[in-house]
This record gives sequence, structure tokens and C-alpha cells, in this order.
Amino acid sequence: MARSHLTLAALATSAVPGLDVVQARLHGSSARTPGAHGAFDSALLIDSDGRTLIIRVPASQAAETEQSADLVALRALTTGTRSRLPFDVPEFVGQAPLSGTRAVVYELLPGDSFDADALTGHAGVSGSIGRAIAAIHGLPTAFVGTAGLPQQSAEECRTSTIELIDRAAATGYLPAALLRRWELATDDDSLWQFAPCVVHGSMSAESFLISDDAVSGVLGWSALSVGDPARDLNWLLASRGAAGETAVASYAAARQGNDPRITQRAMLYAELELARWLLHGTDTRNQSIVDDAVAMLDGLVDSVHTNTMHPLSPKTGPILDVTDVENMLAATPRGIPRRDLGSSMHTDAYNLSEFGPSEFDDDSAGSADSAGGAAADTTAGPFADDATGPIGTVQIDAGPATDDQAATRSSSE
Repeated sequence: MARSHLTLAALATSAVPGLDVVQARLHGSSARTPGAHGAFDSALLIDSDGRTLIIRVPASQAAETEQSADLVALRALTTGTRSRLPFDVPEFVGQAPLSGTRAVVYELLPGDSFDADALTGHAGVSGSIGRAIAAIHGLPTAFVGTAGLPQQSAEECRTSTIELIDRAAATGYLPAALLRRWELATDDDSLWQFAPCVVHGSMSAESFLISDDAVSGVLGWSALSVGDPARDLNWLLASRGAAGETAVASYAAARQGNDPRITQRAMLYAELELARWLLHGTDTRNQSIVDDAVAMLDGLVDSVHTNTMHPLSPKTGPILDVTDVENMLAATPRGIPRRDLGSSMHTDAYNLSEFGPSEFDDDSAGSADSAGGAAADTTAGPFADDATGPIGTVQIDAGPATDDQAATRSSSE
């Protein structure tokens, strides 16, 4: 049973010495739907000084884990670190123990929340989102290690992705076409040549507060770490807003385009959310979730087979020797005009925020109040060129896989 706003207000006075609450009302799912019980019991409070606060009490072990990780991250984001960001981050005010968990009070940040389609439907907002994500990724990484937060190298990001794919394949529900598609991506060395950076880690539309058509605050820092920046972009590729490209372009401009394959890894992570949803269903033995995940995976297979999905990794052609290359160049007509390459990203796929909280993620607990699925629609990825797909680049044979890579693959091949 959800706690009342009066009970939560009383808890806040215990958590913050001297707090004088003059107004209180429920916040979140309980406020929207009386009797609803989400991941947190929450209330908005106004004290005698006119300060607006929010109190949150975890309603499950997963929510408790998320809240604890969020507190560690907020403490790691010192005043100096926050000063580098063009938006506000929640301020911790106080906490009080409660029946094996705790009530935590934060200052409420100004701004409004919108769904992913609305956020990426406005060019100004979308551009601000791209710059906000770039600012996070531009933070110095040292404070993450000092706080004891997770740090992954590019190869470790690749390995954890392989492990996720192998776990999904072991359920017996993963279509062979997707297994092959994802394995080709993880086998592509060039896809994983990137510099790890500070990442939010659980970025979604719910992470952003908007004021005056710009990002005013970013919430939900429980998965703060050093890792693959593509993880913070995957939700953008699943949005349906017409200005979604603007966010990616603004991000790339702010980061000076130093990661040319980031959108392909982001799309891989977006697709792997279906694998996480499947694993959540099998781990909890919830057949309805499993059936939902299988339906969405089948929809993704249809998109792959009809060539509407952008390849995650360029197909490598035959390896040519010097003589073959000279013969090929001699036979190539000169003066053929190069076609303009588009960069449209008309993704009309699943809504990542509906896939449930980030407890599906291997590294963090979830933050959403509920989870649900949506069928995947036909998708055309970034850099689409009509129906022909992207123009590939010549790939250099990296030679046979190492023993470690072969061992990692053995479970799925």
C-alpha cells in the first residue's frame, strides 16, 4: 500500500532537521493514479521558506538499489564537476531510516518532462539534448574512479555485450538472423575503436527536464560510470521525433566527431534492449513478458530481412592482393559523379522507456515504475541511402580471432 503524502511529509521532517513543511502532495504514479504503487512512494513538499523538495521512499529492493547508487553518484558530482555542466543536477538534502530502507529528500529541480517523441520533435530542444549529453561525456574521468564507480575499457564494453548476446541465445528464443547480425557487430574490430568517457548510463526521455526549450536538469544518475558513450544515445535512435537527427548532429559537433561509428553501436544497444527484456522475462519466469519480447524480436527480424534496418557492421568483401587492386583500378571508369549521402534517421521503432527499468541492465537497478512492450515497426537507420543501404568502406582483414575471442564466442557459435 502506497504511503500518504502526510506520512511522507512527516518522514521528511525526520530526514531534514528543522524542516517546516507547509504544503505536501503526492508525486509520480500515486498522484496520477490513486492507489497505484510504483517503484517509489514520492511526495512534493514546500517548506516555510518557499523551498520545493521531493521525498522518495523505495517500494522494492530494485528501487532501493537504484536509490543507493544514485546517492553515490550525486556525491561524486562535486560542485566543481557540476560547474562544467550546462544544466542542474539534483541536490541531496537529507535521509531517514525506515523499515529496512530509507527516505531520501532532494531539492526539486525546475523544468517539465516530456516523452521521447516530443523531445525529439522540436529542433531547439533536440539540439540542447545533444549538447547536454556531450557535456556529460566531456567530463574528466578521474572523479569516477575516485568515487569507486564502474569503469570499462572499450574491450570490456565489447565483452559484456557478447556475454549479453550469449545469454539471450541460450534462452532458445533468439532468432538466428538477429544472433548473426549481433555477432557480426561484435566481431567488427573497427566498431569498438572508441575512447571510453563519463556516461550517464541510464539515459532516457525521463532523464531530462526542459525549461525555455532547453535542458534545465538531468535526473537518474544511478548508472554513472566510465564506458561506451553510445549507451547514452540509443534511446534517441528509437524516438519518432522529426528532429531526432538534430540531437545526434549537435552531439557530434560538440564532440568534434571523434567517434565515427557511435551511431551504429547506439543502434546495437537499442536492439539489445529487446534481449534484455527477453532475459527479464525468463529470469522472472514471466511468460507474458517472454511472449512480448519474442514478438518484438520477430518484428526486428522482419525489418532486417526487408533491408530496412541499417547494417550494424559493413560487410567485408574479399581480400585483394596488390595485382588485384591494380586490375580493379584500371577497370574502373573515371569521372563517375559521387552520389550525395543522406544522413536521415527515420527510426520508428520501439520506445525504450517502455522496456522496463534498468534492473534489466547488468550493471544497475531500474528506475521506471512499470514495464511494458511495444511492437517494433519498420526502421531505417542513420545514414540511409534510399533502398541501397550505406556505401561500405574497404576493410582490412584483421586475421583470425584470438584464443580469448574464440573462447568467448564458443557458447554462441
